[in-house]
Formats: sequence, C-alpha cells, structure tokens
Amino acid sequence: MLPSRVRAAALGLALSAALAAPTTASAAPAAPLAPTVEEQRLGRAAPQEILRRSGFNTVTPEFRRALSRAHSSAQARRIVVREGAALWRRAVERAQGRGPAGGDLSRDDDRPLYWARLGMSREVRGWEPQFALDEAERAALLNDLERSSRGQSDVRYPREAKGIKRVLVTGFDPFTLDRDIRISNPSGASALALDGTLIETASGPARVETVVFPVRWRDFTQGTVERALRPYLPRVDLFTTVSQGRVGRFDIERTNGAWRGGSPDNDDTGTAGPVPVGDPATQPQWTTTTLPYARITAADTGRFPVYDNTSVTEIPAGGGEPVVRPDGPTPGSAARAGGGGNYLSNEIAYRATLLRDRLGLHDTLPGGHVHTPVLQFGAGNTDPATGTVTDPEFVRNRLDIIAQVRAILWVAAGTV
Repeated sequence: MLPSRVRAAALGLALSAALAAPTTASAAPAAPLAPTVEEQRLGRAAPQEILRRSGFNTVTPEFRRALSRAHSSAQARRIVVREGAALWRRAVERAQGRGPAGGDLSRDDDRPLYWARLGMSREVRGWEPQFALDEAERAALLNDLERSSRGQSDVRYPREAKGIKRVLVTGFDPFTLDRDIRISNPSGASALALDGTLIETASGPARVETVVFPVRWRDFTQGTVERALRPYLPRVDLFTTVSQGRVGRFDIERTNGAWRGGSPDNDDTGTAGPVPVGDPATQPQWTTTTLPYARITAADTGRFPVYDNTSVTEIPAGGGEPVVRPDGPTPGSAARAGGGGNYLSNEIAYRATLLRDRLGLHDTLPGGHVHTPVLQFGAGNTDPATGTVTDPEFVRNRLDIIAQVRAILWVAAGTV
C-alpha cells in the first residue's frame, strides 16, 4: 500500500485530470438497474401470448430502437414521452375500434397496454446509454413513461364547448398476478373504452376523460394520485375513481378510510399504516362520496346489481380492537377499512375525495368511488395453470361491466 501523502498526491492528479478532460459521448455509461418484480413476470407465457395476439409485441422492440438513438438525457426524455403517449393512444384506439386489431384478442382487453408498458419500463431500467445518465435522470425517464402511457398527460377537455359537462374517470392496472397471471382489470378496460367519449345524458352531453394508475403502494406514497388529479378537479363537473371489487356486484362506496392494510401490491410489497398524505395533522380519518348514490342504485344500469355500500371497519373512540360498522363510522373512531376495504382502491378513493375537500369542492363537485364486479373467466377456464388467456364468457363479462360503468356515469352526470 502507498504512503498516505503519495496516495493523496496521486488522487489529486487524477482528479485534476478528470476535471480538465472534455466531456464527450464516450463518458462511462450509466449502470443499468435490475428489473422489478412486476417487470420480471413479463417473460412468462401468458403475457407474451397477450402481446402477440394483440399486436403489441412490437412495442418494446420499436421503443428500444428509438431509445438507442438518444444522445442526451433531454433527447431521451422526449423519446420516452412521445413513445409513452403513443402507447396510450394506441391502446385507446384499439379499445374503441379504430385502426387494426393487431390480432384475434378482443379489442376491449386492457392487458396489452399493461404488459407493453412493463416492457418499456424494463428497457429504461436496463438501458446503458453512451452518455452519462445519473440516477435522478433515469428516475425522471421512468416517471415520464408512467405519466404519458397512463393517459395522465392526455386529459383534453374542449375549451369552448358550451353546455358540455366534464367527467374524469380513473382505472387501475391488473393485479393479484401471482394468483393468476392472465388477469384483466375491468376498471382499466373501462378507462380505455371511455377515454375521450361523449355521453348524452338527460341534462346534456358529457365529455369523459380517463387515466389509469398502478397497483403499487410506493407510487401512491409519492403522490401520484394528487399530481395527476389536482390540475383537473377544479375544472370538472364530476369524477369517479373505479376499481375491481366484489364478485357479481357493483358498489358505490359511501365512506373511505385513512388506513392502508398493506396487502402485497404488484411489486410484492406492502406495510400497514395510516395513508401517508401531505399535512397529516389535518388529515381526517374518513372521507365521503358526493356521488348521487341514491339515483345510481335506483337506476337500471345493467345486469349486475348496484349497492350503496355503507360498511366500514373502525377502532371506536377509546377502543382497541377493530369493529365492523354496517352503517358507517362512529364519532371519533380510527379507520381500519373503508367501504372499499383497505387496499389501493380505498386509498385512491380516500386521496381523491380528500383532495376534493382540501380544494374546497366538497359541496359543489360530485365524486367518489365505484367498485366493479370481479372479472371472471368462463366456467371451464378457471385454472391458471391449464386455462387460456381469454374465452367468450370472459369477454362478455368485461363488455357488460364496461357498458354498466358507462351507464352509471350516464346517471351520475345527468344530475349535474
């Protein structure tokens, strides 16, 4: 080992040389990141079949080629935003019957968007550009991809369309993929089917814009819901968050709780605790829907029954154990589950309605959460190990759920 003064001198010379050297395209490339748990599922047979049968198997190779042409982080960001937005538009157009189907998979399927996005994010994570790319810049690329490929940068209401109401709807990615890798989420499928559409309600036309969110606790902790919704809630006439809920029924969730149960998300992570939000000192334990739930539940919107769900789980004031309350929370209680449970469906409802209230819109903006039925495969196709990725009953169920979400919006928007 060299003496300390010799080592210091050598280090000083090396540092001076490094500082004096011109910056060139041959700078050491950034170290790639390992794929996430969610991205690792992409190589399995069912996701690859879904991509192939929808034509979305070309998305990742095309994105890889585009990204390889980037010569700076700024150029890479432009490419990521462009390609992410193109993926969202392609998924919406396919779902709404525009352009080529790309294969024999039903057009209403939300899964091609999900798996193609994961292919793109895996490319960004493992990319080794021939220029310096630090950790923050790679994180910015991943964030740009998330926002642009989920429709969060594509909310477009007409500026001068008098008499047209504005409706904002959110959906989710597929989840519980370790239980069944073939799973689809009807809330995400509804978002694709409804984005940019016009619904003729009893009180006039309503323009629907949609966005989709990940099933990952960390994204919610980092404020993805608030960032996506805050610019639009003051401008819309109605909003609803949507997720997959119980078997055979829709639920309008009356009350949302400030507690996350910590069940594993799509990255197999989760920790129980209070929903983390800004200014926790003023955080309420409960928020409530302002959707016209009585009118929605009374209307004939489709083949699935629609319930006004008032049940919650709480720790009563002064108590220590959770108690189920069928008629809603009692004064001073602590939340342990809203009507929609304590997973991310409850959390998006809580965050969106809390944001509504903090913006001073509780009395003027109808909004809340709709739980769809669980999307089920046909009777002979229930085993994930031997079943197919789709079947006629599976498609019929998804189409019926999408149609009923649209009918619920027709009722709700017709009251504003």
